[in-house]
Amino acid sequence: MDRLTRLLLDAQQGDRAALRQFVAETQHDVAMLCRYLGDRDNSDDLAQETYERAIASLHRYRADGPAKHWLLTIARRTCADAARKRARRRRLDQQVVDAARDDTVVSPIDAFRPELTELLDSLDPDRRAAFVVTQLNGLRYDEAAEVLDVPIGTIRSRVSRAREQLVELIEAAEDTGAQEPDDRLRRPGG
Repeated sequence: MDRLTRLLLDAQQGDRAALRQFVAETQHDVAMLCRYLGDRDNSDDLAQETYERAIASLHRYRADGPAKHWLLTIARRTCADAARKRARRRRLDQQVVDAARDDTVVSPIDAFRPELTELLDSLDPDRRAAFVVTQLNGLRYDEAAEVLDVPIGTIRSRVSRAREQLVELIEAAEDTGAQEPDDRLRRPGG
């Protein structure tokens, strides 16, 4: 049994210190996943909601798999729910959403890696999710398949295609003499 799973099981038994330690040790991975699967402007809120959901359902955790996978699955679902909610809100009142949206806000993760953020933003959301979970969160392909709820072959394909697209984008930037990624790296309409 890994350390995070042990901490979560201890937290399940009422150990508040174990819960605080679990949150501290998983916070970076949850924040990164929420940033790249969710809305950059609301990634902190999505991470917080992930922990709220996890704590509320802590009594249902059965340790069938690693606690980190359980938590990242909750984060993925939180981001998906938020995306659906945003889409409904857009349909109801597009003007309010446009006025409230401010693309100039930079999350702490973006501040350290703006080029990576821009490149990853240019990827298809499914490819970006597979790439982030495997390459940035460090999960194996079988673990990523579990977290993203897709077959392992789909993860392999999405990561491979994401890598190819990223290489193409970097080469395009180098060919144009750009010092850093800019609007040329974005997908049309993205």
